[in-house]
Amino acid sequence: MTRYVGSIDQGTTSTRFIVFDRKGDIISVDQKEHEQIYPKPGWVEHDPAEIWRNTQSVIAGALKKKGLTRENLTAIGITNQRETTVVWNRKTGAALHNAVVWMDTRTDQLVAHFAKDGGQDRLRAKTGLPLATYFSGLKLRWLLDNVPGAQQLAESGDLLFGNMDTWVVWNLTGSTKGGIHVTDVTNASRTQLMNLETLDWDPEILGLFNIPRACLPQIKSSSEVYGHGVDDLAGVPIAGILGDQQAALFGQACLEPGEAKNTYGTGCFMLMNTGEKPFQSKAGLLTTLGYKLGNNKAIYALEGSIAITGALVQWLRDNLNLIKAAPEIEALAQTVPDNGDVYFVPAFSGLYAPHWKDSARGVIAGLTRFANKGHIARAALEATAYQTREVLDAMTKDSGVTIKELRTDGGMVLNELLMQFQSDILNVPVVRPKVIETTALGAAYAAGLATNYWNSTQDITDNWGVDKRWHPQMDEAHRAKLFASWNKAVTRSLDWAV
Repeated sequence: MTRYVGSIDQGTTSTRFIVFDRKGDIISVDQKEHEQIYPKPGWVEHDPAEIWRNTQSVIAGALKKKGLTRENLTAIGITNQRETTVVWNRKTGAALHNAVVWMDTRTDQLVAHFAKDGGQDRLRAKTGLPLATYFSGLKLRWLLDNVPGAQQLAESGDLLFGNMDTWVVWNLTGSTKGGIHVTDVTNASRTQLMNLETLDWDPEILGLFNIPRACLPQIKSSSEVYGHGVDDLAGVPIAGILGDQQAALFGQACLEPGEAKNTYGTGCFMLMNTGEKPFQSKAGLLTTLGYKLGNNKAIYALEGSIAITGALVQWLRDNLNLIKAAPEIEALAQTVPDNGDVYFVPAFSGLYAPHWKDSARGVIAGLTRFANKGHIARAALEATAYQTREVLDAMTKDSGVTIKELRTDGGMVLNELLMQFQSDILNVPVVRPKVIETTALGAAYAAGLATNYWNSTQDITDNWGVDKRWHPQMDEAHRAKLFASWNKAVTRSLDWAV
């Protein structure tokens, strides 16, 4: 019987199950979108029950497409949207509230409250993170404050908290009938509750936020057997967990210090492997866990997080009806030779790295009667590249490392206009790998290494291959002019929401 590794990719807009073989090639995939819930401006929620139903559906769907059963699966890995926060009742298994999504800004007042004493960076030395609406610890605090009885349930241990990985693993392993309550170091590092040095929940921060330790999952490595599936997955080891961006770093074989990748999804996330010691950023980046394999030392990373990239294309499709399907954005952008001096700063949820300005809001700058929908489309695509340039500049300033190439993945890397412009504005080659589903692949690798499906990380390096490489074609004067105009547009977006 041929054996494979399965990967659950629980993302911001959809859930997928992908089956991989030993070469890292995709054997089967199934995918289902879930509803995006917007109760108020700046608020974004998901229904955890819907996500769990979709997870079950896509597992069954991917296996059925190729006539596979659980016996074909050596192990399952999980990767997930990271800071999205869910709380549920240990006894009933029901979520107490919709999940609060990573880009949700409802905790802005909590951020301001805790930043009064010690500033926005008061927890950065311990957690690698600034106080911001992005991270799950303050989302949990908001839920404990606003769901009746939640604080008491948390103190008694009957309320369970987790990012989406924890919710999925708990349900996969039995829910109320023995489900395990765990997370891995990469997801724990995104809560702002874990100490980067001890890799454990920090008592001082828990006290500051008044969060009961009893509601928190046990922190594990990214690659070990946590438990086994039940029902249709009975006996299959659940053996890998990585937050989505760390999973992409791992799947891209960025296993040596200085190697970097950029994932183009709902948002954009650049990570650079910095080795076995946390590297504190002075340029607005996040210090985070890269991965931890079993009992090996943890590997750290610098990260630049951009809130809105692919989500901007969705916005043009859904809110403005500028296009009917996301891939149409490239053809529309190609109807004009350049951006017509139009710049789109998509600060819908404020600006993340390297600015960290919650009060910024989206702007389109430089409009004249000459501008048309092609210029808007092109400006939207270019916004992703400019924001990536900001992050890479900060990364170079922090680390002193000038990267030789940028490895890319995620849905937007199929957009060749964007990839060429990205290379132009960065002035480095941009590389698309043969397998662009590196997020799911990274989680599969973590699970496969824990169960000896793959022998070592050398197998990951050997499997990685190039599909296409773009080289810069823009002269330096034009590059500098475009980036200066972008920076001018960014200043127009600042301090809009006060």
